[in-house]
Amino acid sequence: MMNSDKYLRWFIIFLIVNLIVSLLYLLFGMIFNRTSRKKVAMRSLIMLYAPGIGPLLFFISYLFYRLLFYRKVDLSDVVFSKEKSKELVRINEDKERDFVPVEEAIEVADKGELRELVLNMAQGDYSESLSAINMALNAEDTETSHYAASILQDAINDFRMLVRKENARIYDIDEEDESKREQLIYDIKKLFVYMNKVLEQHILSKLEQNGYTDILDKLLEKYYRLAGASITSEMYESMALRLIETEKYDRARSWCERALWRYPNTLASYTTLIKLYFSCGDRENFFKTMQELKESNIVIDRETLELIRAFQ
Repeated sequence: MMNSDKYLRWFIIFLIVNLIVSLLYLLFGMIFNRTSRKKVAMRSLIMLYAPGIGPLLFFISYLFYRLLFYRKVDLSDVVFSKEKSKELVRINEDKERDFVPVEEAIEVADKGELRELVLNMAQGDYSESLSAINMALNAEDTETSHYAASILQDAINDFRMLVRKENARIYDIDEEDESKREQLIYDIKKLFVYMNKVLEQHILSKLEQNGYTDILDKLLEKYYRLAGASITSEMYESMALRLIETEKYDRARSWCERALWRYPNTLASYTTLIKLYFSCGDRENFFKTMQELKESNIVIDRETLELIRAFQ
């Protein structure tokens, strides 16, 4: 009888300890919110209804995860700073394997790391990371999505104001005034590069994307009249791609043909044409251009080579 009372007493103590562990797990989980609250509550119930086994199971699984699979995201690699310096060093292959684009970091980071990542981006030059910030709008953490929305709205407002101001100023300058022509050409190119950097990240609504693509088209057309020989292959490619994305195929074809005439030995001149013909469903010219590229002496990159193989 004495032994049975002793075992019963230890069993009650065991249940009380298990209850305390379950409640502490629930409390800390709700406060720090390391996982979703629904998941925390479910695990607490399992611990409560499976005394000893439940806490032990979660502890062992957590231990295995920390020892074998856990790798903390190195946020120092994705901090954006206005101060930049160039340094030539030997590549560290082991470290390079751990580098990921900002978009991938946003997808895999937990709530705390994601919030820190967005804040770091806001403190630096985020002009080339707007598409990544746009992805953060869908974050489960409301504070993170609020930060992202605020950053994105500020960037879009700045873009609208600057384009309206600079575009009006450029068209107010007399093209025939030789003393202002050189500065005008420089200003047009600067505005084109800025606008394309934003438009290629697709953060605007479809209506605005179409409207600003038209502005970009007219801007480069003006540049073409003033200094067509100085338009780079990259500028031709960017303009054509923005027009293809907004399904303005006739204008895109015009820029593609100009690029091919000006840069006949450049890979981008052919790949942009191939993308155009594929997008508008022109099978004949699609395969014709692809064959011309294969027969040329242009060095083909891996992406284009895979495209050619896919359609052979």
